[in-house]
Amino acid sequence: MPSAAAARRATPVLPAAVLLTSCSSGHGDATAPTPGKASSPATPAAAGRSDPASPASPATSPSETAGYPTTEAAPGAAVPQVRDAFAVLQATYNDGCTTPGNCEYFLTRVLDDLNDLYNSMKASPKGTSHFAAPLALIRAMQDALEGDFSFPNLKRRQKLLLDAREEVNTWMQSHPDDYR
Repeated sequence: MPSAAAARRATPVLPAAVLLTSCSSGHGDATAPTPGKASSPATPAAAGRSDPASPASPATSPSETAGYPTTEAAPGAAVPQVRDAFAVLQATYNDGCTTPGNCEYFLTRVLDDLNDLYNSMKASPKGTSHFAAPLALIRAMQDALEGDFSFPNLKRRQKLLLDAREEVNTWMQSHPDDYR
C-alpha cells in the first residue's frame, strides 16, 4: 500500500511545517511597534534609516538630529569590553575624510567609537580611576562639541576629534593589558 506509507512519511512533516510557520510569524502584538510611536534604533546602522514617523526630514543627517550619546545600545545589551571598543576605534585609522562623500560617516563614526569606548571604560571592573586620563580626554572632547553633533560642527571640530582619538590610542598603547 503505497498511499499508507506515503501518509506515514508525511506525518512528521506537517507538525514541523506548522511549527516553522508559527515561529516565523513573530510573537504577536507584544513586539509590534505601536502606531504613532517611533521606536529607537538598536544599531548605528538603523539610526541612518529614514523613518516617516521621525521628526527628521529626509535631507537631515542622523548626526544633526541625535542628542549625545550618538549611539544607543540595544535594550539589555551588555556594554562591550574595553578591548573590543578600542579595536573598533582603531579601525578608524583605515578611513578618513579623503574619500568624497565619506567625511560625515567617518567623523560620526569616530565620535560614536570614542563614546562607546568611554562607556566601556566607565563600566570596566578596573574602575574609572584606572581609566582617568582617557576618560578625561573623551569628556573634554564631548564638552567642546557643546551638544552639537551636526556634520558642520563635527567638520569644524575635526582636529579635536582626531586628536582625542590619537591621545586615547597613545594612552591605550601604553597599557597593553587593557586591550589584549
